[in-house]
Amino acid sequence: MAGAPVPQPAYGPDGLVPAVVQDATDGRVLMVAWMDAEALDATVRTGEVHFHSRSRRRLWKKGETSGNILRLHSIAADCDADALLVTVDPVGPTCHRGTRSCFDEDGAPGERTSQGFLWLEELWGTIASRAAERPEGSYTARLLDGGVDAVARKIAEEATEVVIAAKDDAAAEGTASDRTATGSALAGEVADVLYHALVLLAERGRRPSDVIGVLRARHAR
Repeated sequence: MAGAPVPQPAYGPDGLVPAVVQDATDGRVLMVAWMDAEALDATVRTGEVHFHSRSRRRLWKKGETSGNILRLHSIAADCDADALLVTVDPVGPTCHRGTRSCFDEDGAPGERTSQGFLWLEELWGTIASRAAERPEGSYTARLLDGGVDAVARKIAEEATEVVIAAKDDAAAEGTASDRTATGSALAGEVADVLYHALVLLAERGRRPSDVIGVLRARHAR
């Protein structure tokens, strides 16, 4: 959070404020703990999340013994400034039981690994901003200025590239070759399709939530 303003929380009579810790990749709540001014300062200064231990009555860095630290992504105060939202990139499980979140059942099987879809919200925000402002020199704005045909043509081109990249990766797999390059190429082409699909939604005045609604409805069947 380099350069970001540090929140000034309204500490309670004990000098503490609750801190809700959230995974930056998908918004999952990982834990809730307490911070005082010392913990907040140490967190911002080091980039690794610190708390105040009420039982030990001292500053403690999350993961100082286990190595499962929380790398700081951002900190924000709520509307009354009497609680903090700390978004992080966790290194290893957050809970002392070995689970990703303190809100998981102990030893819960089949825990899903986050895929980072939450970041697509940031991408959509940028695309929506370009659609509204049309800044000079923006590739997204230039696409939008070309109308539905320009964006749709790019999707068709990129979809073809996805097929080619997937077949190249399959060929490498079939010959037991190193798939680093083919896998990277496939990821890049799929990224291009996702980006251009979002641009097409913006051009048509639709939102990704429309698509998510369709997927949810189909999943419920």
